[in-house]
Amino acid sequence: MVVKPTGFKTIDEYINSYPRSIQVILQELRQAIHEAAPQAEETISYQMPAFKQNGILVYFAAFKNHIGFFPKASGVDAFEDKLAGYKTSKGTIQFPLDKPLPLELVKKIVRFRVKQNNLE
Repeated sequence: MVVKPTGFKTIDEYINSYPRSIQVILQELRQAIHEAAPQAEETISYQMPAFKQNGILVYFAAFKNHIGFFPKASGVDAFEDKLAGYKTSKGTIQFPLDKPLPLELVKKIVRFRVKQNNLE
């Protein structure tokens, strides 16, 4: 069982607390989010990396067998047809650690969330 560290102040601290193989995946996800939302600010919220722009856009976190990506329920619902191969629940998408991240899909979801937050 993996014990999650706590008390992070930055996304770098969060990412660096994991083994190198997980760090690489988390950095890829972080970069994709930045590419889709270049004006978004990084923060730590609920002990997870988060990006905000007119409110929270997305969160992400590493787990034992997957990366959790949290684009709110609207972000999951809007891309339901493209998420058929992934485990999802309200506001959550699980990307298995043994498969490449769907970075283009992540970018589309983040852009969708930026538009949503700009309208609210």
